[in-house]
Amino acid sequence: MKVSMQKKLIPTFVATSLVVGFAMLSSLMVFAQQDMVPLDRVVAIVDEDVVLESEFNTRKVSVMERLKGQYSQLPPEEVLNKQILEQLIIERVELGLAKRYEIEVEESEVDDAIGRVMQKNGLNQQQLEASLAQQGLSLNGLRNKLRNELTISQLQQGVVSSRIKISERDVDNFLATTDGKFAISADYHIGHILIAVPSEASESEITAFESQANAVYKQLSEGAEFAQMAITHSKDQAALNGGDIGWRKLAELPELFSAELAKLQPGNVSKPFRSGAGFHILKNIEQNGGGSKMVEQTHARHILIKTSEIMDDRQAREKLLQLKELIERGEDFAKLAREHSEDPGSMMSGGDLGWSMPGMFVKQFEDAIANTDPGKISRPFKTQFGWHILQVLERRMEDMGEQMKRNQATNALRSRRFDEEFQLWRTQIREDAYVEIKL
Repeated sequence: MKVSMQKKLIPTFVATSLVVGFAMLSSLMVFAQQDMVPLDRVVAIVDEDVVLESEFNTRKVSVMERLKGQYSQLPPEEVLNKQILEQLIIERVELGLAKRYEIEVEESEVDDAIGRVMQKNGLNQQQLEASLAQQGLSLNGLRNKLRNELTISQLQQGVVSSRIKISERDVDNFLATTDGKFAISADYHIGHILIAVPSEASESEITAFESQANAVYKQLSEGAEFAQMAITHSKDQAALNGGDIGWRKLAELPELFSAELAKLQPGNVSKPFRSGAGFHILKNIEQNGGGSKMVEQTHARHILIKTSEIMDDRQAREKLLQLKELIERGEDFAKLAREHSEDPGSMMSGGDLGWSMPGMFVKQFEDAIANTDPGKISRPFKTQFGWHILQVLERRMEDMGEQMKRNQATNALRSRRFDEEFQLWRTQIREDAYVEIKL
């Protein structure tokens, strides 16, 4: 009897469940139809990615708002639509290439970009989120946007720069031109005091003004503050700014000024000299470039151990501590580097990094070099590349003035050629991409 009751009840329960289920489904379908939101539409297929209509509309609103604030008359809408869609297509192509090149932006870089946005707009994070919400946006949305921009920027700088080749002859030819000489000339941060002499001044009055200029120079020589003396005595338009007239190259200055300034070491002031306007005193507040440039160089070598699924931070650090102990007992650093280092650029040369100057390595590596005495082995330290130990072999002071001039010239040439090469590269990647427009 019990079994038969169960058999009889099962179909009844199933039937009841189905009825309830269909009733609920019908209710949900009616509710969905009442509040149905249209599905997002694909407006372009780009290689293995797509551009959605919602992205297009969001970008269009942003572009329209910006253009309305700049121009009284906008181009026809179909022209704007085409330009905006093309911009989105290029971005998709670039992001696809960045993925292929395994370019990844650190979250700390995105955090820094968010910080710059807040600083520029005078907002804290809560105010930023409120401002974004008013525009229908979110902080995560902004983070994604900035991450994409940083990724594309890294791709562009890396790929385009690698396409630009600057030869030693190119540098020599550039340095021989007027533009080249100007590009590598020193930049001076200048202070200026003018003891003005009226055009109709008598000889005795001119003598009095000269005496005043010499008295000011004497006080400056004895340690008086230049800015305070400029505020008190100068008739130059920069007087209330402490006589600070900013950064200039010698070629941008009157010949009389450039001749005097070229004689001054950073921190020094000129003796008073005369022009039609009166008596001048210049200060070389600071200087970039020009003349000799003594730089401390370090010859170091290192061993790198990368972390992975089978090598965590603790294990990498322990391995390096063991290698450090072996080296300190007399084992050959170069031999151990060839056997254990995971830096492909230096492992075969025994970890040798050659002579380096400040600024060549990431901060953690620079700090380790600075804090390690010649002949000593550093304790294990971590950078974005993995865990390291290093040995400083020797240090030296080197005059890098001429090399820095050539580096400046190379950078100037690279900057000149970047825009042209960038446009060629973008045209090429656009032509090579598969694009199907559905707008």
